[in-house]
Amino acid sequence: MAVQPSQRAIIDDNHIMKRIFSLLVIIPALLLFMLPRGFASPLYSPAWGFSIDLPEDYEFTDGDGKNSFSFTTKDGAGFDLSIYAPSTGKDQYASVEALAKDVQRRLGSSGEISSFEYRHKQAAIIELAFSLNGAKPQAMSGWGFCVELPQTGSAQGGASARKPLLLALAYGPANKTEIQALHLSALDSIAPEDGDTRYPGPISEFSYPRETRKLMKITGLDAEAWFYEEDKEAAQALVDREFNVLKRYASGAQWKEAWTRFYRAVYRDSYDRLADAAFIIERKVNVPSRENRDLGGQLLQWVQNFKYERDLMGSDFVNLVSACLEGRGDCDSRAMLWALIMNQANVPAGIMVSKEYSHAMGLADLPGPGAHFTVDKKQWLVAETTAKVSIGLIGEKMSAVEGWIGIPLD
Repeated sequence: MAVQPSQRAIIDDNHIMKRIFSLLVIIPALLLFMLPRGFASPLYSPAWGFSIDLPEDYEFTDGDGKNSFSFTTKDGAGFDLSIYAPSTGKDQYASVEALAKDVQRRLGSSGEISSFEYRHKQAAIIELAFSLNGAKPQAMSGWGFCVELPQTGSAQGGASARKPLLLALAYGPANKTEIQALHLSALDSIAPEDGDTRYPGPISEFSYPRETRKLMKITGLDAEAWFYEEDKEAAQALVDREFNVLKRYASGAQWKEAWTRFYRAVYRDSYDRLADAAFIIERKVNVPSRENRDLGGQLLQWVQNFKYERDLMGSDFVNLVSACLEGRGDCDSRAMLWALIMNQANVPAGIMVSKEYSHAMGLADLPGPGAHFTVDKKQWLVAETTAKVSIGLIGEKMSAVEGWIGIPLD
């Protein structure tokens, strides 16, 4: 089953913007507390431990505050999420597959159901193709995702040994091809538990399962690291999909939030793919062991030697796996790779990007002199990744702080 990027699901027969949760058997759940979105921030459930990171124009439109949550965009994309708590009652689903089949049946939806394992949790992808009945029947399409959640809170030690189940549906009018990229982007943003926030999302893992590990040479260093053969292709597919989502907001009021979400999605997808490489690179450049600022400077010299490369016809962002292995990329690819390795070395790092200057640089919580940028009330040292300058130096023509956005990544 070929999967394309997207977001959101569930609808009512009476109106496109109403949900079909009324058609599904809802098992009582703990109250799901969603944190305010703030500045491009993900939504988190302390009750169940999962998070979602929806594109910027999704707005909460429906739900009972306990069992169901629905979001929509102005152009008809929808995203619905429900938690099915463990129960000894007759309505308890025995598995994610049973829940997925019931969704298909109640929607009258055609399409495949594909089971897989996501991070040691049983999961299923649902291909949605159904019609809304009424005066003007409308064809709908999208995707659904079911996954087990860890037993937390009142679910632990309960009457049922079964785990809570999360169901998310992402959908919209089938003829609106311009919103298709939203559906899988929204579903892929789901992190069923906290540890999944540094791991490729469920749609990426389903579409590009990592199966074969091999040693690959790291650019510019006499060193090798373990990667999966699928990592480069999967990482670039994520970049291309999220760039398509980002373009929706490029000229709108939410462009800052959209940029932040784009880089956050790339960071999440790349963190585990580059885990072994980050470990090897740190130890290769940090010999003998030095202070964090020295490490940042040595890593900076490494990425400054990359081949400058842009793709103005595409996403204009080289995925971080290819950047690491092939030594190429634009300023934001280099800054992201530098920050990711610094974070894996336990040095808080992020990036700063500028629409005005068409540039990006690294940021890190490092001591000493140099240009600093304030993010979350903390002073971060600047790292220029394209010009061959020392850490903390920045071109005078790009030094106006109001022209930059700071993006912490961890």
